[in-house]
Amino acid sequence: MKKLFQPFAIISKQTFLIMVVSQVILALLLWHISSDGLMPQPGKVLAALAHLSTTKVLIDNVLTSLALTVQAMLYAIVITLIIAYLSVLPFFKGIALFIVKCRYLTLAGLIFVFTLLTQNGSALKLWLLICGIVPFFVTSFLSVIIHIPQQEYDLCKTLGYNRWRILYEVIIIGKADKVLEILQHNFAISWLMITMVEGLSMSEGGIGALLIKYNKYNDLTNVLALQLLIFLLGLFFDYLLATIRSWLFPYTRSQKTS
Repeated sequence: MKKLFQPFAIISKQTFLIMVVSQVILALLLWHISSDGLMPQPGKVLAALAHLSTTKVLIDNVLTSLALTVQAMLYAIVITLIIAYLSVLPFFKGIALFIVKCRYLTLAGLIFVFTLLTQNGSALKLWLLICGIVPFFVTSFLSVIIHIPQQEYDLCKTLGYNRWRILYEVIIIGKADKVLEILQHNFAISWLMITMVEGLSMSEGGIGALLIKYNKYNDLTNVLALQLLIFLLGLFFDYLLATIRSWLFPYTRSQKTS
């Protein structure tokens, strides 16, 4: 028990699991007790989620949101890789650094600009999502490139590789596993943004459109049920991406345990 309150203490996986389950149960009990009628109790939220899960409306909207998110992620990672790989060329380094600073741009002020540049609501949502994701992707991958040990470059020089071959071996091939790691760590950003961009064009549906609909009618039970679903789906995709990374790059497992 003392270890739980000691800095840097190491506990077993079983102890950690028991602790987490106990904390979740305690949080649900406090939520149940503190509900005053305005805030729905956990049981009602779970019942609403179970009911929604059996409806075609929820399934269709979830699939719509997932399709948009995956499409935006694929475009964003391709754009990110191009920018990151070119950043080692002095001519493109300034462009890459500028995109990194674009993290501080709010999309709310760019909606009108993107509306003029896109042809329909679907394209508007897609490009807003891409532009919201890319700066964070580029920031993460540039950090990977910056922290590559000098020994890796020196080894390639010793082997007689030219500069383009060094780029290919050290960054493109050598850090391929980091691409999936960046996807895993930044998926939450796109998954959080999806509800915002879907509210701009509700005709195509999506979880965001469904949330706005329930918020409009103050249906807090279904709102919390949808929030719980979004949270669980986020955890699932985080686990899925981590599993795919471990499968494609087995050596990353030893990096986690070391």
